[in-house]
Amino acid sequence: MAYDLERLSILLVEDDASMRALIRDILYSFGISNIQTAPEGSKAYAELRHFPADIVLTDWEMDPLDGIDFTRMVRTSPDSPNPFVPIIMLTAHSSLERVIEARDVGVTEFLAKPVTARELYSRLVTVIEKPRQFVRASEYFGPDRRRTVKDFMGEERRGDEE
Repeated sequence: MAYDLERLSILLVEDDASMRALIRDILYSFGISNIQTAPEGSKAYAELRHFPADIVLTDWEMDPLDGIDFTRMVRTSPDSPNPFVPIIMLTAHSSLERVIEARDVGVTEFLAKPVTARELYSRLVTVIEKPRQFVRASEYFGPDRRRTVKDFMGEERRGDEE
């Protein structure tokens, strides 16, 4: 199913000007024209205050504020303009450790560079079609990190105890 994405507002956080232009062009090809950009996390956080992004696309490695710390601020700062905004992390470093670290700060989706139009579209569609519940725990706030619900195979120990 193809979506009409022209109403989406995207905040693109990327320090490399050529990558920023490439991703912006891909978004334009999807019909998305309401795009704001920021070269790093602190400028992006300030941009979120007056730009109501539907989705944030952020690079990982940026200075002075990288994508991980930016995501942590969006999710947990008391003055966050939108702690529930879906965040898609873009990075050339896609080791399992990096994916887990991104997930554990509240990234919604992960996309390895080099980015293709098909992969970016797929992540946007996933955010739209499969919104994830948010979880608040003592050490975490963000989208539910569980991707699948597995049937429990064992003795039921939770139940109606009287």
